[in-house]
Amino acid sequence: MSTCSCNKYLDEHPQNGITSDNFWQTKEQLQAAVIGCYSGLLGGTTDFFLWGELRADFVKPGPGVTNDETNVINTTILPTNGIVKWAPIYSVINLCNTVIQFGPGVLSKDNTLTQAALNSYLGEVYAIRALMYFYLVRSFGNVPLKLTATATDDDLVQLASSAQKDVLKQIVADLTLAETDATASYGINAYDKGRITKFTVNAIQADVYLWMDDFADAITACDKIINSGKYGLVAGDVNWFTKVFVTGNSAEGIFELQFDSQSLNPFFNLFSTTVKNQFLADPLIIDNFYTVDPINPLNVDIRGLDVAIHAADNSIYKYIALSPNSLRTVDISYAHWIVYRYADILLMKAEACANSNRGQDALDLINTIRTRANALPGSLQGPANTDVQGIQTYILAERAREFAFEGKRWYDLLRIAKRNNFARLDVLVTAAVESVPALYSQSALSKLHDPNSLYFPVPQGDLQTDPNLVQNPFYK
Repeated sequence: MSTCSCNKYLDEHPQNGITSDNFWQTKEQLQAAVIGCYSGLLGGTTDFFLWGELRADFVKPGPGVTNDETNVINTTILPTNGIVKWAPIYSVINLCNTVIQFGPGVLSKDNTLTQAALNSYLGEVYAIRALMYFYLVRSFGNVPLKLTATATDDDLVQLASSAQKDVLKQIVADLTLAETDATASYGINAYDKGRITKFTVNAIQADVYLWMDDFADAITACDKIINSGKYGLVAGDVNWFTKVFVTGNSAEGIFELQFDSQSLNPFFNLFSTTVKNQFLADPLIIDNFYTVDPINPLNVDIRGLDVAIHAADNSIYKYIALSPNSLRTVDISYAHWIVYRYADILLMKAEACANSNRGQDALDLINTIRTRANALPGSLQGPANTDVQGIQTYILAERAREFAFEGKRWYDLLRIAKRNNFARLDVLVTAAVESVPALYSQSALSKLHDPNSLYFPVPQGDLQTDPNLVQNPFYK
């Protein structure tokens, strides 16, 4: 009996060995692991909205808002706040690290896997990892940088945070690898929109370079997408909303997180007024950003009423509507989360041009967006000349109109504000005056003068379990 027990024990693989010994054997398993990275992304869309919008000036609390969400809006953020959690993002990063570490070994075990296919898979996960770290550095500033998989108990490590500049350097390196390896097309439109392609990589690169004030490389990345001929603005007619936001995967889409009946998006309960929705649109957005035509009420910016905002109840409409007059129900909550679309590329290039002594080029690009949208003359006219500050303000307002509630507003404000040693802190001040309730406004305005306050604190739970982490100085 003792011999049998001993032999059985010796024959069994320890749990720590399952990942490498039993899984990474076939190209199908490799593909499944890559798809798992995308599945992790789908679970993060709520954070992408919360992190990108709550600290800005477009979102107001709805009847279902939580205390943690209200505290972010009011800028009364503590390390214990449930919005301040980076674990879901690091979970996706670890999935990517696992593919990067174990995926190449499949090549020697499955002779039907080609080097080109392996490279394409690796290009996808390098880009996803870069995108996740980009969300982290824009939201938290300095963050732990882990580039190896946590596949066994032996891989568990405690890390200090890396400086934002070092994380950005790694992001650029990952994207360089991704651009080399990623495919230009999968031959299926839904895949080209819902999976990483070379042009998705270029879009992330442009965004990262703008954050780093590397305007020449940002323009180069944008031009690769523009010159590809694969994308274009959807015509601003009655079908625009349906094509871009209801059906999705339009000619304008570059990277969209796709939902369907098997994977409903989380937006319905966030925004629909048929439930106890958590968030509403600031009703002043129409007057302050989209404006109205006092003579002809039918002359409207197509991005405003019944797209960004439903005027009857101030609901955030992009994700819950099927048309200006009909709503989705919870069982057909399929709206995609659009990470990048072609309009974003044109406005990122415009911002880079404005900072590269190409002011007229910037204005021409902005006008392309405004013309498609039937932007009204009152919605912040362009600067009288091509001065950088005036064009930046113009672009910031145009991005607000174009990407309202698409998870970009706070990052846009912070990117412009921090440039040239916070020379444009005024854009954050203006947003705070509009969005923070009077009871907290004075405190919020004071906090803005400490750059560390513009980033989230290290989550309290992680701080307690990892002695190498140091809290953001503002929250000590």
